Amino acid sequence: MTGRIIGISGPTVTVDLTGLRLYDMVRVGEAGLTGEVVRLERERAVVQVYEDTRGLAVGEPARGLGVPLTVRLGPGLLAGMFDGLQRPLEPLREATGPFIRGGHELPPLDPAAVWPFTALRRAGDEVKAGDILGHVTEGPFRHPIAASRGGRLARLAQGEITLGEPVGILEDGGELAAIEEWPVRRPRPCRRKFSPSTPLVTGQRIVDFLFPLARGGTAILPGGFGTGKTILEQAIAKFAAADIVVYVGCGERGNEMAELLEEFVTLTDPWSGKPLMARTIVVVNTSNMPVAAREASIYTAVTMAEYYRDMGLHVLLLADSLSRWAEALREISASLEEMPGEEGYPTYLASRLAAFMERSGEVETASGEVGSLTMVLSVSPPGGDFTEPVTQACLRTAGAFLMLDTSLAHRRHFPAINWFQSYSLYGESAARRFAETVSPRWEELRSRCRRLLQREEALREVAEIVGVEGLQDADRLLMAAAERVRREFLAQNAYTDDAFSPPERTAERIEGILAFHHRAAERLSAGELLDEVLKG
Repeated sequence: MTGRIIGISGPTVTVDLTGLRLYDMVRVGEAGLTGEVVRLERERAVVQVYEDTRGLAVGEPARGLGVPLTVRLGPGLLAGMFDGLQRPLEPLREATGPFIRGGHELPPLDPAAVWPFTALRRAGDEVKAGDILGHVTEGPFRHPIAASRGGRLARLAQGEITLGEPVGILEDGGELAAIEEWPVRRPRPCRRKFSPSTPLVTGQRIVDFLFPLARGGTAILPGGFGTGKTILEQAIAKFAAADIVVYVGCGERGNEMAELLEEFVTLTDPWSGKPLMARTIVVVNTSNMPVAAREASIYTAVTMAEYYRDMGLHVLLLADSLSRWAEALREISASLEEMPGEEGYPTYLASRLAAFMERSGEVETASGEVGSLTMVLSVSPPGGDFTEPVTQACLRTAGAFLMLDTSLAHRRHFPAINWFQSYSLYGESAARRFAETVSPRWEELRSRCRRLLQREEALREVAEIVGVEGLQDADRLLMAAAERVRREFLAQNAYTDDAFSPPERTAERIEGILAFHHRAAERLSAGELLDEVLKG
């Protein structure tokens, strides 16, 4: 399908193509810029272009590709850095320099790369779609190669393969490739979903102990400017007990992404001892990139995450931030002159967010294995206003709400998670599992810690009126113990060895603080002076 450009308004281009479908890909202009159909009319289509449209002119050619935005899935994604359209950034930098230029397309997976292939089938075997033909080694994992269609094998590769050639040939002449393509807006299928119950260890004490995450669950991190959202997400990405980490920098500043990449290349995974980047995929769409590609970036990332989930792996997807994704959606909606909703966001904002977050979950895959996709998503509400539409839309679907408090950040308490406003729907099931695997007193310690913090908050209001010296000794002791909980347990320095705390160390530390309070209270009851008790 070919036609011409008949109108241009910023990144929105109108073409005189017919026969297109919604979300089909289109190449526009002499440079072949990539776009997506976002509106269809009788004799024309409106295309949202993913690249800079400066210099584009009316009358230039347009060509429909007949397929929606897809990603290529196969060996070689791990340790990769891609933009929102899955273009590999390092090869692009070598080809075009430090800034992406319009119309440049490179394959996300190197078709000439050689992979050692171990065949599990042989010529003459009958296979059906989804059957495993063999596997290659990708980083620390065995990467299975599945049949894309059914039939009888006439030939199957042995030894080494390249992604540019078929790995097998069927008797009917059909080719079986090591790469598959998948539309980013269509969830990958699974047999069934399970309720999230297995805790996801993050290494952050306040998260694992008070507001645990679950494999296959969703969590949001809303917080104003300077509350440490990016640092907390990066710490979770470094230390979480996940097989694969997919990190999306959606509208982030370039310097933050540069720091992230530098750290990931040099750090070691605390669970496997291998380089951290070996289990990580980074999707980068910085704030200076086109907004249409920013809107697509989270779908590109979640599709790659689902691909590894379908291998029976536990995948963690982190997006920073959903607010900038929603701003891109608002900008696209405004350019299409759609009816605005609250604060100018499109009226379908909540349904789009819910559909995206529903792609998380612990599932039984088509091959019968169990894998999971967990989402941790940051939100940047303007002015720290949690009543704004993006935060409220996320709250309807998220299983954990980790509110980042500006007042805690101002006191240099990080992670600045407010322990009174945050919650987790996975708390009880996670506590039971930690009680079985870490400490039988886990639930008891958690309840005692919560009560201590709640009582301290009530006493703080009294102390502001009468002063700390006006409180009874037992109350002053409680406030001292709560101060230790906040300073020594809930706070963690992301730049020291304390950045990662395994559950065993977490239980040991809180048990020690609570035991100190119990012993000190007994000594105080026995008549000792408070100053002597606090000295130990």
